[in-house]
Amino acid sequence: MTEPLLVLQDRSPIFPSDPHAAAENRDAFQRWAVKMEYDGTGLVGWQKQNEGVSVQSLLEAAATRMANGRPVSSITAGRTDAGVHATGQVAHLDFPADMNLAPHIVRDGLSYHLKPNTVAVLQAARVTDKWSARFSATWRSYLYRIINRPAPSALGATHMWHVRARLNLDLMRAGADRLVGTHDFTSFRAAACQARNPVRTLDSLTVERVGEEIHIRTRARSFLHHQVRNMVGTLVLVGRERWSPERITAALEARSRTAGGPTAPPTGLYLTGVGYNPDPFADQISSD
Repeated sequence: MTEPLLVLQDRSPIFPSDPHAAAENRDAFQRWAVKMEYDGTGLVGWQKQNEGVSVQSLLEAAATRMANGRPVSSITAGRTDAGVHATGQVAHLDFPADMNLAPHIVRDGLSYHLKPNTVAVLQAARVTDKWSARFSATWRSYLYRIINRPAPSALGATHMWHVRARLNLDLMRAGADRLVGTHDFTSFRAAACQARNPVRTLDSLTVERVGEEIHIRTRARSFLHHQVRNMVGTLVLVGRERWSPERITAALEARSRTAGGPTAPPTGLYLTGVGYNPDPFADQISSD
């Protein structure tokens, strides 16, 4: 397994701020939304932990360097687990109010200080102080990648789940249809899930073959802990014809984790997008 790189070079801030203004505005801040991608291999997930390197710790360390050593806190739209990747994660950062920032400065400054770690900031946008990456989100989307062939992937071992047996997509789609809609997903959440309410509304859950890969995509306003990975593990049982699609309905009705299928490994999971209305990144172009 590739070890995470926690290398934060002793660089002078690219965009220094006025220390005198900082003293007068110690409690003032400006909030910025950032869209990120990252390779979760070797990381402990989004959230800071007592041990290991997290995406949050890397992002906040980079932002703190931009702020000339003043701490910058962050909130994310979704806490990804260890080994899970992202192509469209969103977080917000509270920078000191006196800093002279612009979207390209935040994007490029954070990405500069994140090197050589496998985390990059794709876009940045100024938002109001009440905007929240977590609570302002209207949906979240995920992709799960399965390499479905006899031979494993030499290049994608940490980015896909290898399933040797050919999967029956028609059966998987029939099973997925039974999960779409509003259900009590107790049978498909982690035993340690802290959500008070196990009821979620799944907007979509699709299964398609792309060459030798199978892509499972899903979207909902929010998900329970391990819900996507547990749904994928169950759909693979259906695809291997060990479960019937009807058994998924029985599992939902059982409202017990023991009635659900296995948890798919984190390596194939990607957080692909987070929706907002309005979208703070909508008016940006990638060539600035």
